[in-house]
Amino acid sequence: MLQGKANTWCSTVVLMFLILITGFKYTLFSVYFTFNHFGYGLVMLNWFFFGFAAFITVSGNSLNTDKEILLNLKSFLENQNRVNRGRYSGWNRWTSNPCEWHGIMCSPDMERVTGLNLSDSKISGEMFNNFSALTQLHHLDFSRNTLKGLIPDDVNRCHNLVYLNLSHNILGGELKLTGLTRLEKLDLSTNRFHGEVKFSFPAICNRLVVANLSMNNFIGRIDTFFDGCLNLMYLDLSSNKFTGNIWTGFSRLVEFSVSENRVSGLIPASSFSDNCNLKGLDLSVNMFYGEVPREISNCKKLVMLNLWGNKFSGPIPSELGSISTLEGLLLGNNEFSRVIPESLLYLNNLAVLDLSYNNFGGRLQEIFGRFRQLKALVLQGNSYIDGLSSSGIHKLTNISRLDLSYNNFSGHLPAEFSEMVGLKFLILAYNQFTGPIPPQYGDLSQLQALDLSFNRLIGSIPPSVGNLRSLLWLMLANNSLTGEIPGELGNCSSLLWLNLANNQLSGRFPPELANIGRNPTLTFESNRRINAMIASPSDCLVTKRLLTMDYSPFGFIYTILTRKICKNVWDQLLQGYGFFQVCVKGSPVRKYRVSGYLQLSGNQLTGEVPSDIGKMQHFSVLHLSYNLFNGELPVEIGNLPLVVLNISWNKFSGQIPREIGSLNCLQNLDLSHNNFSGIFPTNLNCLNELSKFNISFNPQIAGQIPNIGQLATFEEESYLGNPLLHSRLFKLQDPTVPPLNSRKQALPGEEESEDGFWWKALLMEYGCGMAFGMVMLCICVVKVQPKWVVNKVEGLHQLKAVRPWKKNGSRGGGRIIKLM
Repeated sequence: MLQGKANTWCSTVVLMFLILITGFKYTLFSVYFTFNHFGYGLVMLNWFFFGFAAFITVSGNSLNTDKEILLNLKSFLENQNRVNRGRYSGWNRWTSNPCEWHGIMCSPDMERVTGLNLSDSKISGEMFNNFSALTQLHHLDFSRNTLKGLIPDDVNRCHNLVYLNLSHNILGGELKLTGLTRLEKLDLSTNRFHGEVKFSFPAICNRLVVANLSMNNFIGRIDTFFDGCLNLMYLDLSSNKFTGNIWTGFSRLVEFSVSENRVSGLIPASSFSDNCNLKGLDLSVNMFYGEVPREISNCKKLVMLNLWGNKFSGPIPSELGSISTLEGLLLGNNEFSRVIPESLLYLNNLAVLDLSYNNFGGRLQEIFGRFRQLKALVLQGNSYIDGLSSSGIHKLTNISRLDLSYNNFSGHLPAEFSEMVGLKFLILAYNQFTGPIPPQYGDLSQLQALDLSFNRLIGSIPPSVGNLRSLLWLMLANNSLTGEIPGELGNCSSLLWLNLANNQLSGRFPPELANIGRNPTLTFESNRRINAMIASPSDCLVTKRLLTMDYSPFGFIYTILTRKICKNVWDQLLQGYGFFQVCVKGSPVRKYRVSGYLQLSGNQLTGEVPSDIGKMQHFSVLHLSYNLFNGELPVEIGNLPLVVLNISWNKFSGQIPREIGSLNCLQNLDLSHNNFSGIFPTNLNCLNELSKFNISFNPQIAGQIPNIGQLATFEEESYLGNPLLHSRLFKLQDPTVPPLNSRKQALPGEEESEDGFWWKALLMEYGCGMAFGMVMLCICVVKVQPKWVVNKVEGLHQLKAVRPWKKNGSRGGGRIIKLM
């Protein structure tokens, strides 16, 4: 009986194992077996265990298990980000319901986690490797962090994923997302992915509507992989390294961009089908050539056409005039013929026209004076020589941006530009304009940027410029302007970027100048209320020029500057949003703020710098080099959030203000070629971010250069010409005296240098010592005859006696006799 019970329980345990492990099919078999052998009771018991197992399985895919996965994710992120954590660190702190946690989305019945959004959450390190455990995950957004490494294979098992955004990270590797067949939106822009896209396309095309792969390192062709993406409406492949021909199916999309790649060839006319749905087409900065197909007029919904930066030639298609929705027409940097179609005048919605760098030459075409609907006209780099007045371009009263830079215009600046009452950006740099700046320009009340640099302008800066309360940029560098800087410039309360370098300006630093940029808020708020204008690649050239400085905090941008980044930088600046952190006086925390510069170098300015300079709280770059400033540098300069301070080649005197040592954001400090005196301020060693430093040729500075710290990282050249300075790291010499090793021989009668005497004395000492040692050795051997010497000598004699025997024995084939 006991054996029967044991068998019964054994069978039950086996059945439980089958129920839990092998599945429903085998469970039915087990029930049938139990019914026939052990009766109805055990069948009911088995069904109980089957239901219990099913309950466990269902509860394994519940909100509680999702919560555990999220807590594992939290621990993973916190381990990789020990400081400066995002809001995910508050999960489970105030509420145990994950549906109420930051960044978590749940189903309508609040039973499952369906979405995870940790965008811009200061997350670094590699990606979490267990997202697939959230079995109902539809939405995953980790954009705008600093994730690195590869996308884990686990993401490929998130089969319910509809939305995936990993943009603006530093993820890399080849793209292999073949498991995400339900994906509708994919954004991987601004990362480091490489390889070809064929590993994911067309495998994930079934439901895909949006795909953004821009700003990566993808390579290969694009002409076949998207044919199966029948639901695709938005495709951005810009800023990669794609090659080959264009994909001809793009006209069924709403927006298509392949800009900044290496795609080449002709644009087939068949690409523009009769049912073209395009609203945005961007083929800029590639290697396309030939004529633009007239069939492009089939795209009746087109809003923006960007063909900038290719090798298109022939006439501009007059058929473009039939696309009434067109707002942006960007045809610059090509080889189009000079004739501008009259039909373009009927594009009533056209706001931006860019025909720059087409080498039109000659006189400015008169047709441009009739584009009354335009808000931006860009004609830079066309080698124009005349026609500003005759074209009537100054009558375009709706225009807000006019760029005629990099041409050959000459003569006086047209005063008629003051009639363009809506003008915000007037760019006339790199021409040959002469004469004075028209005082009427002070009537352009909405002007935000005036760039007249690199011309031949003479005369003084008109005080009427002080009326421009919305002016953000004033660029007058590299002209022949004379006179004093008008104090009225201090009325330009929005002026943050002022460049007057390389003129012949004289007089003092007006104290009123310290008031520029004191309150740009009104201008920024006005720009925020206005929709951003369509950006042209030519705008990038303007952005670079308006921000460029040799030691500018903007310099890091230039190495990664694409058109998208450029547009983003431009928009942020115009709206007053900073994109790099600056120091804030009285606070250890740096903040993102817009920061300007003052560039006055290369003039003839004199006198002392006023203490009012301490008011310039919105300026991070101060360039006063190559002038005639004198007196003491005001201590108030320590109040500024400076990144660059260059006052070299002046006549500043007195002590170097110790307050400079508190400029914690300072990266470049040049005090060279002045008359500073006193003790060298060692607290400059606290400037941990200092990467360029020069205090040379201030001969009255005395003291010791620190042996450790930031100042010890700079070479001797940073301290030359300061005979009273001392360092244990190097010997400061007079740079006007050539060093010894560069002089081939001494002149007759010239005394030996101190260094030459010492190395000769050293050789004599070693020579005498060696001779004395040899004499003593000989005396010791002859007189004392030490045993080890006698043995060595006898051994040598024996060796000589053996050698003839060896030679004879080997030649004669006999045995060699070994001497004992």
